[in-house]
Amino acid sequence: MESIWAPWRMDYILRPDKGNDPCFLCLPQDHRGPDRDRLVLYSDETVLVVMNLYPYSNGHLLIAPRRHVSTLSKTTEAERLAIMNLTARASDILTEVMRPGGFNMGINQGKVAGGSVEDHLHFHITPRYLGDCNYMTAIGEIRVISEHIQATYDKLVEHF
Repeated sequence: MESIWAPWRMDYILRPDKGNDPCFLCLPQDHRGPDRDRLVLYSDETVLVVMNLYPYSNGHLLIAPRRHVSTLSKTTEAERLAIMNLTARASDILTEVMRPGGFNMGINQGKVAGGSVEDHLHFHITPRYLGDCNYMTAIGEIRVISEHIQATYDKLVEHF
């Protein structure tokens, strides 16, 4: 029997309107700064950083343009530059605060590429830790997230 502890998922599971979810990466036009309820660590007029609600590891972040755009080629040069600069800053913050041994970074563009949010382009920054891919992942196809997502948010937000 598999037992995985992820209590923050219960809010999503019990929501009656979850089939009609708006894009979680689209923030209100006037939104700036952090938002604990939405797991937004940073937002300005061009880009945002949000924690992945279903992380592959502790500190898994998503960086996206504010504008709802589906592919990298549809972003502006300013959006691409802001995304890359924020990716560099976020990886530095994660290195300082979470102390991972490395990172996986990238984009899943399109549903067949693994993009579960195919209409709003976003970059993944996934911290990797020594031993985070162990028998649980290899044999049981289970990821163990060792810290509550809100605790991780509280550690990171002050650095953005």
